Amino acid sequence: MAALLGHILKTQKHSTFIRSISRRTFDNIFFSSLHQATFKITPLSQVRLLGSCTEGVCGFDEMVAGKERKYYMLGGKGGVGKTSCAASLAVKFANHGHPTMVVSTDPAHSLSDSFAQDLTGGRLVPVEGVESPLYALEINPEKSMEEFREASQRLGDGGGVKSVMQSMGLGMIADQLGDLKLEELMSTPPPGTDEIVAISKVMQFLESQEYNMFSRIVFDTAPTGHTLRLLSLPDFMDGSVGKLLKLKKKMGSAFKSLIGREEPQNDGSDKLEKLKERVGKIRDLFQDSDTTEFIIVTIPTVMAISESSRLHASLKKEKIAVKRLIVNQVLPPTSECKFCSMRRKDQMRAIEIIRNDSELAGLRLCQAPLVDMEIRGVPALKYMGDKLWR
Repeated sequence: MAALLGHILKTQKHSTFIRSISRRTFDNIFFSSLHQATFKITPLSQVRLLGSCTEGVCGFDEMVAGKERKYYMLGGKGGVGKTSCAASLAVKFANHGHPTMVVSTDPAHSLSDSFAQDLTGGRLVPVEGVESPLYALEINPEKSMEEFREASQRLGDGGGVKSVMQSMGLGMIADQLGDLKLEELMSTPPPGTDEIVAISKVMQFLESQEYNMFSRIVFDTAPTGHTLRLLSLPDFMDGSVGKLLKLKKKMGSAFKSLIGREEPQNDGSDKLEKLKERVGKIRDLFQDSDTTEFIIVTIPTVMAISESSRLHASLKKEKIAVKRLIVNQVLPPTSECKFCSMRRKDQMRAIEIIRNDSELAGLRLCQAPLVDMEIRGVPALKYMGDKLWR
């Protein structure tokens, strides 16, 4: 029997499935097989629920309706299960006929773990085991920032543009460039830049003929603080980078008037201009309630719910549509476990805070149950999606 178990674990067909279930479920299968002298895998549908599904219908019928392209961004406090929720939503969309792309813009990626696939190459990877095309991608924030840094360096290098301007007698404009703190911009771009550059890369994917078939785009975003800084980035681009580009145009005009020809255009300004335009398009996308929805994910604790309330206030201020709040890891009623019973009461008090919170009370409340398995691999994600996205 041990030899048979070892053989099954070595096969690719079963190893991903085995890794997707909890240690306790695995132990039950193993010892049951020893007793019966036959090996039998328990289907995921039989794994015991630890959470209640009686509340929190999420309105998936509304989300899946229509073939026009729609974007769903899932965000919230770190460690609340955003990635599992995002990945399970992508699987659910794909199994309901929508070609879907799911992208992690969180620098601390875990999308590869959720799908049990390597998604780190900066390219779209097809996910197997779903009924419609599903592609997943983790964008490396360092690689996505290289273009921004290189363009900034070429445009703001003290030995390049500024020195040319000094030699042309344009010291005042050169001083204005210095006031923009270009060195700081190059070495430490503002928080949120990596994520919005990553999103702009996704938009480029969608513009290509190869990948324009996607009708649902799911984003697994960074934790709350990072997301809030991302929302202020368009203003930064319009400010510092916008001023920089305007000064660059002034300098180009002065350069032409002095020496009779255009200034060389290999200084990175074109790339920064295109990035600025893409950032503007992303802001418009965020604020388009017909195509984009931000879904807040939280857990039933007072601290997490307080952070979710602040996040919703900020999103509302930025005119970003929020309709749903997922409360993840909800325990069921129980009389057999005193510790579980106390935790359940604590969770219910936290959920009551949601119902009385001025920011969160108007959102559709979706409860995701705590389950007796690790959410890993397409079968587990489908199982979670069937419980959550109803």
